[in-house]
Amino acid sequence: MRCVIARYPFDLTKVGVLDSMKGIKPELVTGESVTIGRRRYPVKQVGQVITRQDPRDFTAGEVVRAMTRLGFTCHDRPAEAPVGEGEPALLPTASALVGGADATTV
Repeated sequence: MRCVIARYPFDLTKVGVLDSMKGIKPELVTGESVTIGRRRYPVKQVGQVITRQDPRDFTAGEVVRAMTRLGFTCHDRPAEAPVGEGEPALLPTASALVGGADATTV
């Protein structure tokens, strides 16, 4: 399948992606991810491996579209690891540590 990632055309196949990701240890998933084989990888890591480009050069959406078209299952940001929810704010906590107002009252 021909797809464009970071303005460069790539001819990707499902078998080729499976071979490229073989032996690659998944990084911590904090955003969108894709299941390849029995492992779940961040889409930016997959994009970096299959395109050999810097992850800053492409978006997660480009990789998600390509992986979905190839038949891989893509996932949104995991709900069990929400970013910034349920934790005290950084500034009140720091203030409380140096003797300022209590972190629970701010």
